[in-house]
Amino acid sequence: MGFLGPNGAGKTTTLNMLSTLLRPSNGSATVNGNDIVKKPDAVRRSIGYVFQDPTLDLELTGRENLDFHGRLYHLDRELRQTRIDEMLRVVQLGDRADDLVKTYSGGMKRRLEIARGLLHHPKVLFLDEPTLGLDPQTRRSIWDHIQRLNEESKITIILTTHYTEEADFLSNRILIIDLGKIVALDTSENLKARLRGDVVSLAPKNPKVIPKMCSLFKEKDWVRNIDVVSSASIHSRESGAMHMAHGKAAAPEMSGSWGQMRYRVSETEKPITDNQKSMQNMKCDNDSGDQASDWARLNLVVDEGAHRIPEIVKIADEAGIALDSVELREPTLDDVFLSFTGRGIREEKGSFVEMVRRYNILRQARGRKGRR
Repeated sequence: MGFLGPNGAGKTTTLNMLSTLLRPSNGSATVNGNDIVKKPDAVRRSIGYVFQDPTLDLELTGRENLDFHGRLYHLDRELRQTRIDEMLRVVQLGDRADDLVKTYSGGMKRRLEIARGLLHHPKVLFLDEPTLGLDPQTRRSIWDHIQRLNEESKITIILTTHYTEEADFLSNRILIIDLGKIVALDTSENLKARLRGDVVSLAPKNPKVIPKMCSLFKEKDWVRNIDVVSSASIHSRESGAMHMAHGKAAAPEMSGSWGQMRYRVSETEKPITDNQKSMQNMKCDNDSGDQASDWARLNLVVDEGAHRIPEIVKIADEAGIALDSVELREPTLDDVFLSFTGRGIREEKGSFVEMVRRYNILRQARGRKGRR
């Protein structure tokens, strides 16, 4: 299950409730048949959790980290050793098991954390940004491990990520939430099919003309949506590009957000908020130089994209707009995300406030009545 949502949508809060770190204020949930409020200990025995932030003891060896975890789950000595050897084989760290973790690479540490989360044979494994900050080669290696675990061990995996192609590659189903509400739940292919069109990406020589381009195309009945794409998001994608095969599609693009806001032009799409409208107007109608410095291109979702390109180029030419490039592609999961949330998916940046928030969550979990 790929679990996606913009910053502040409620992903981390949801996982904290499902893992019993936070008590829900309303509603109910069960994990492996256990109520998260009434049977929190049974829930914890049923789950594994690989946190976004590293939680390994760097002064212990890989084997010692796993042994400590096994003791916390009251695994007896013989079973503990058997499981440790098993997990080290699964994540291919057997030859480094007795080295200090501080000598491990980032990818090796991540694999060890996954092994630790699986040591007690959980029914459900939560992976919170499991490949954040890893290089493309290591990222792909982690993907292979996750996929193998899901298929061979029959473990339900819930994956949160800001890399839409990661969710696309790994997930049987994609769940998108926004402002605490589920806005989409389906397979990746079905979600992409909902856009019903092609994406034509236009890069003008002068980004200040993008508001003018918006006005030219928003009245065309064959244009379903208009997305303004920022230069920062393109840089993010280019810097993380991976060249690999994914089914029939090669070289899926890495991360970043396709634009900050979308200009909705289709009556079939869900309504947008007044705040979103004001941001869209600011993007498309305001010719401020400060704003234009972050603009890079315009993405049009159109019917019959290949046939529309000559008309699109003609419209731009007659308006005196010089184009650097015109690209045609099928909709991606990034486009789907934008269509449902009106916002781009982007990586969260760590901060002091975030550290304090996590500290308070752990403090609440430890201080709850009946907890040790």
